[in-house]
Amino acid sequence: MTELELYYNKFNEDKRLTSRHGRVEFVTSMHYIHECIEEILNGRDKSEVKLLDIGAGTGRYSVPLSEEGYDVTAVELVKYNLGRLKQKGSKVKAYQGNALKLKRFEDNSFDITLLFGPMYHLHKKEEKLQALSEAYRVTKPGGRILVAYIMNEFTVLTYAFKERHILEALEVGMLDNDFHCTEKANNLYSMMRLEDIEQLNKELKITRKKIISSDGAANYMRPF
Repeated sequence: MTELELYYNKFNEDKRLTSRHGRVEFVTSMHYIHECIEEILNGRDKSEVKLLDIGAGTGRYSVPLSEEGYDVTAVELVKYNLGRLKQKGSKVKAYQGNALKLKRFEDNSFDITLLFGPMYHLHKKEEKLQALSEAYRVTKPGGRILVAYIMNEFTVLTYAFKERHILEALEVGMLDNDFHCTEKANNLYSMMRLEDIEQLNKELKITRKKIISSDGAANYMRPF
């Protein structure tokens, strides 16, 4: 069992997105998912809109979207999360799979593709490009891909400065001289800067429409 699987076997993903601060992320993300759907709907029935949720976790997004009437497919790496998703008894077509290899799906299969979890845990640039490339491949021309990243600056401002770990972080090499979180093989999360995201998009010739802060002011709600 991988470190990632061990982590998510213990971590309550459902609870995270139903907590007070987690709901901000959920509501914000759903708002923009619906906005993207409206942009490509073109008078079609909801059941004709095909969505793919890569790294679906326990189905926090895929299940309610399916309940709204959309044709939803979910891919999840961690067996425990996949089991929790299937226990919810929804119409979501759920499979175990890896964001780096979506061989199950043909090119141009989905109108909307969500890539909300995988990029958090991919450290090598080549892997990030592969995951984004696969999401692009299975998305129809004119479709939408929504990608979630953990932003470097938010992490530094919160952990290093607000929580006063800056000296410790510098001493152990967690930050470089440019205040960029260093990438180490045993890190669970990978931090990105805006220029890192732009470089990935440029190499794959993908057009970015928006950058959204899904958390917003949610961090200030955590004590409650």
